[in-house]
Amino acid sequence: MRAFLSLCLIAVLGFAADPPATKSAPPVAKEFAPIVDDPKLPRVLIIGDSVSVAYTLEVRKNLAGIANVHRIAANGGSTRTALGEYGLVRWLKPGEKWDVIHFNEGLHDLSYRFPDDRDKNDRGEYASPANGGRPNVSVEQYEKNLRLIVARLKQTGAKLIFGSTTPVPESDTAKYVKDSELPYNAVAKKVMTEEGVTWNDLWAAVKPRQDQLQGKRNVHFMATGSAVLAKQVAEAIARELPKPASK
Repeated sequence: MRAFLSLCLIAVLGFAADPPATKSAPPVAKEFAPIVDDPKLPRVLIIGDSVSVAYTLEVRKNLAGIANVHRIAANGGSTRTALGEYGLVRWLKPGEKWDVIHFNEGLHDLSYRFPDDRDKNDRGEYASPANGGRPNVSVEQYEKNLRLIVARLKQTGAKLIFGSTTPVPESDTAKYVKDSELPYNAVAKKVMTEEGVTWNDLWAAVKPRQDQLQGKRNVHFMATGSAVLAKQVAEAIARELPKPASK
């Protein structure tokens, strides 16, 4: 429960508006705090939603002394977010060099919303297939958005790795529908194969032990689950890092 409360705080901080000038700014979550680069090491950027926020620090720990691991200072949201005014245009600063970018989009795309773009109606009901809700981003639009995102990321010259969307269980939040990640992952795999982007199957890494690693009826993970994801992400990144020059 404590892990889930911390994760909720991270998500809130990621979307919080600028505070009034008369109030002190809220503390920055450790996952979002900038790091000081070791100039001798390659630079890595993590882009993703709250699942990636939860494994960021462990990835950084796993790659200590191997790479400078940064992440976007926000919950990355959906492909709509990435392509909007608060997405890639802010996450990728001109002239900034990245050796590897590990990115993921999916959970916020498949979550249900009402036609007015809210995830709850005036009665406090979450959007679902039963009450007029529809996926935030359709599978067809998801494919188009992914191609636009990959095209922009390729401009950085970085090696690109895409992490598949993790399993969606039966959820207490109706806006998540069990197994709805499957068609999104199928489309993402197709796009990444065609675009030459490395596929990191995070779904397969946790699915066999989903009950032990993921929160009960929740798309987020317990600390043990985030550690499993972090290990796989770190290993995928390490394989794509530039090789040290021969002496």
